[in-house]
Amino acid sequence: MPRTRTTSTGEQQLQFDFNPPPDEIPQLWTADDIWRVCDEDTIRRFSEDNRVERKVWSITQRALADYLSMWGNTQPHGGVVFIGVGNNGAMIGCKDCPTTHLNDLETVRRLCPDAKHEFKRVSITNDVGERDFIVVLRVYYNDVKLVETVSGDAFVREGEEKRLLTEAEKREVRLMKGEIDVESELVPGVKYPDDFDIDLIRTFVREYTRKRSLTQRYSQEDILQLAKLGRRVDGQFQANLACTLLFARDPRVPVPGAYIRVLRYDGVAENFGKNLNTVFDRVIEGPLAHQILAAEQAIDSQMRSFTRLGADGRFFTRPEYPKDVWLEAVVNAVVHRSYNLKHMPIFVKMFEDRMTVESPGLFMPPTTGATVYDAHNPRNPNLMWALYYFDFVKCAFEGTRRMRAAMQEAKLPEPRFAQKREGVFQVEVTLRNDVEHRKAFVHADVADVIDEETYVDLQPPEKMVINSLATTGTINITEASLLLNADWKTAKATLDALVDKGILQRKDGKARDRFRPYFLRGRDG
Repeated sequence: MPRTRTTSTGEQQLQFDFNPPPDEIPQLWTADDIWRVCDEDTIRRFSEDNRVERKVWSITQRALADYLSMWGNTQPHGGVVFIGVGNNGAMIGCKDCPTTHLNDLETVRRLCPDAKHEFKRVSITNDVGERDFIVVLRVYYNDVKLVETVSGDAFVREGEEKRLLTEAEKREVRLMKGEIDVESELVPGVKYPDDFDIDLIRTFVREYTRKRSLTQRYSQEDILQLAKLGRRVDGQFQANLACTLLFARDPRVPVPGAYIRVLRYDGVAENFGKNLNTVFDRVIEGPLAHQILAAEQAIDSQMRSFTRLGADGRFFTRPEYPKDVWLEAVVNAVVHRSYNLKHMPIFVKMFEDRMTVESPGLFMPPTTGATVYDAHNPRNPNLMWALYYFDFVKCAFEGTRRMRAAMQEAKLPEPRFAQKREGVFQVEVTLRNDVEHRKAFVHADVADVIDEETYVDLQPPEKMVINSLATTGTINITEASLLLNADWKTAKATLDALVDKGILQRKDGKARDRFRPYFLRGRDG
């Protein structure tokens, strides 16, 4: 909390307490905290992590420049380098370092000119008991420019490691920092109007004119240019990337990853090879507006609904997730993904306990997973505004707030927003369906064979069997035993009880046949 103090001239000034977090929680310290109070105890306390790097004084100027680039590109605060400390924490010190070499290290800026940094020397007692000093280097995150060395290399910190960025990743960082504008770049490989869906463009032009209340007559190309979807070059309209993604018949020509892949898995994990557990897999291509509509239909076809008896004694049905939530997640992925990462698609993955939407790229600063409900910085603003005229987006950041409110209203966990930087740049939105709570429900597709009175008497294992039959059609004693994690006798008793209640039927066969199929009453097993 701020407090006031009286200056020598009698004026009142606010003072702020910039103390670091409590000593007992070093994990909460930022690089700024470490730098501000850096002394021998601080240097000994912090080992290498996503804030600190240790180096002996013999490190070369060129090698140190790589760490300036690394911390300069590492969100959110950059980091600190302790020079004179071994990897194992040995306090070697720098008193034996030649002055010329210290001068080289402290003029490292010449090899990494865009890094914002400063040095200081901290007095210590080294491991042989002599007075010594450590050179501490503080490198700040550069939020407006990719930090490269003079050789053209750029690095980022991942955990305890320094990783060299690829050219595509460097371009992505430049995009995030506003150095380049990918969506406005012209696309020479796609010809306008031959390769475009003209009917879709006409729909856009009509809605743009109506919503903007334009009274003057404009040509189709004039409207596209007004919407920043291209420009005239030598009298001919040329579409930019946003226009191509929106209206080209095949946006995958310039961006091979411009598609959505929808998958449903059996279970709670994604398995591969001989354990592959994919039960639905669809690739959705075409102009972005068509992709959103087709993805909506595909996900709807896989979305389950569950029925429960309400307090008023009547059945009510609730979807696995509120549609407004998962559709908003998909639209956000299409609008805000990085189209610079050209070979990465959007993935929608549906599991027994959750649904994830994975999109290429990181959050655009200042947005983070923690501030996503309050910060709004669109990566592709022209594309976003174009989809606004198709009524897909509101162009305001209340969308994530609506998602949170809808999940809370459905008594489900809040959406989780996270980004991955290790090996891939990706944002992941996770919706959880509270699978344990859902055991009190039955699948909506089987509600027609259960009346309210019977529902009251159903036990949790019986509901599990009924819900399984909604997707499998039949079940035998062996399968029920695996489903319920019960022995053969208990599984058979559960199935037979459902037969006695008039919910299931069983095919003719031997009474003790463990493969004898059971199915829902009135449905051909």
